[in-house]
Amino acid sequence: MDSLLQQDVRIPVQSRYGSSELDGHLLLPAVEPHAVLTIHPATATPERFYFAFAEAAAARGFAVLTYGFRGVGDRAAARTHRHIRMRDWISEDVAAAGTWAEERFPDLAHTALGHSVGGHALLLGYGGGRLRGIVTIATAMVAARDIAPRSERFRVEVGLGVFGRVVTRLLGYMPGSRVGLGEDIPAAALYEWTNWLRRPHFFFDDPSFDAEARASRLRTPVLSVGTSDDPWATEAFIDALTDRLRLAPVTRRTFTPAELGTELIDHHGLLRRSIAEAAWPEILDWLEAKAATDIR
Repeated sequence: MDSLLQQDVRIPVQSRYGSSELDGHLLLPAVEPHAVLTIHPATATPERFYFAFAEAAAARGFAVLTYGFRGVGDRAAARTHRHIRMRDWISEDVAAAGTWAEERFPDLAHTALGHSVGGHALLLGYGGGRLRGIVTIATAMVAARDIAPRSERFRVEVGLGVFGRVVTRLLGYMPGSRVGLGEDIPAAALYEWTNWLRRPHFFFDDPSFDAEARASRLRTPVLSVGTSDDPWATEAFIDALTDRLRLAPVTRRTFTPAELGTELIDHHGLLRRSIAEAAWPEILDWLEAKAATDIR
């Protein structure tokens, strides 16, 4: 949109591997923004995928921050950050983006949207201390053994869990761009992700990760959005995750393909303009209402 201003940004990350940076963009509306929206990505999903939704949010008066996780992109990036685990995206990248947004806009209300693992990070409280509302898209507690149909379960258990790990060990990174996963990702992220998928309660069953305690402390209102045709984030899988939120008020919304006039939405469709633009006003209305809420 010609009336919007996009700025390149570099977001500092304090990591267990030393200082690093995230590449991102800040999209500003034509008028003074009334609130901030930070968009946290899904696994193997490039930052540019979120530009369309960011434009829609900026047109509604949000200053919108988008970025990409470390190691997601081409094989050079994945190899450079080969030690980055999924938990590092959650606890370091998401936290760094949230901190950057709060420091850049100290006087505005802050909201966040997380897609899949980006939503996991927000529900575990890593998105910042000033959030007034959190939207999660296709964020669920997934166990590979419970995925249906059987063909999709086979693709996860064998394609990712066996073949994916072997290929990753041979190449030193996960070649997502060549196996239909999305973008290339670091080896350590693939190993941890598939390890969590093998557990009945995903990362809640990982004793080295304090997910249960963190989720139970979250108080920020949550709009948890899914679709009726997503095998990775079914209504039951999403409910299993939001049930862990003991203190946060949760609103659930499930879109159907018929409702949006399409044949398929799946795991990424709600962020695609061509598929789900009709769903965006409802999501943005909710974010605007939460941004306007006085939490002091």
